[in-house]
Amino acid sequence: MPLAARLLACLDVADGRVVKGTRFVDLVDAGDPVELARRYAAEGADEIVILDIAATRDGRPATVDVVRRAAVALDIPLTVGGGVADYDAAAALLDAGADKVSLNSAALQDPALIGRVAEKLGSQSVIVAIDAARTDAGWEVYRVSGATPTGRDAREWAAEAVERGAGEILLTSIDRDGTRSGYDLELTRGVADRVRVPVIASGGAGSAADIAEVLAAGGAQAALLASLLHLGLTTIPALKVDLAASGVPVRQASRPLEPVEVAAWLG
Repeated sequence: MPLAARLLACLDVADGRVVKGTRFVDLVDAGDPVELARRYAAEGADEIVILDIAATRDGRPATVDVVRRAAVALDIPLTVGGGVADYDAAAALLDAGADKVSLNSAALQDPALIGRVAEKLGSQSVIVAIDAARTDAGWEVYRVSGATPTGRDAREWAAEAVERGAGEILLTSIDRDGTRSGYDLELTRGVADRVRVPVIASGGAGSAADIAEVLAAGGAQAALLASLLHLGLTTIPALKVDLAASGVPVRQASRPLEPVEVAAWLG
């Protein structure tokens, strides 16, 4: 029996607030991270991802207070990233209640960091986030919230990250981010074919059909959702109903849904 697909709600945080933009720019306020995390968990999100997108830029670790408050409010896995520059920063996030840490810019500067963190915390706790944009030759990896090109190929970097100990790859198409035009299937498949760990597709979700497509044609095991939810264009329960109807195995809510909840979420 195939594994159930995971739907992850992503909260990009800057200055203590959730923000969302298009292609990593034109950010607008989307709400309080803890309240949104609690809401999406209650609606059936399989995991929550909190990314402090200002942390690396500001030269500091992710805000532990937000992590601690979110962890207390959640009963589903929590991944946290942003400014994770060394093992101590990663361990501090897990101590604050996170289940996984996301490494990005620091791992690109010091790839051995992946192995140091995985050796002590376990590969299951280490996600390597890859932000990539299409080029004539393929897809180039960017760091510092998509601001700085690295010259690295996304497929090669994903393979190296997994060899060094990453337990999952969080793959974001900068070109598709916030556009709701569908995931970059070629990018996702290109990475999925190179690694033996789950790939989380990010950037471009506009409908349940987009999610089903990236899980099948793209080879992803999970889909990251942000603006689609933040803007109220759909809900996690509605997406799961549509995915199940199209034959995609999904995880059901941890408790039976009341009819009034189903009606509210499905509109």
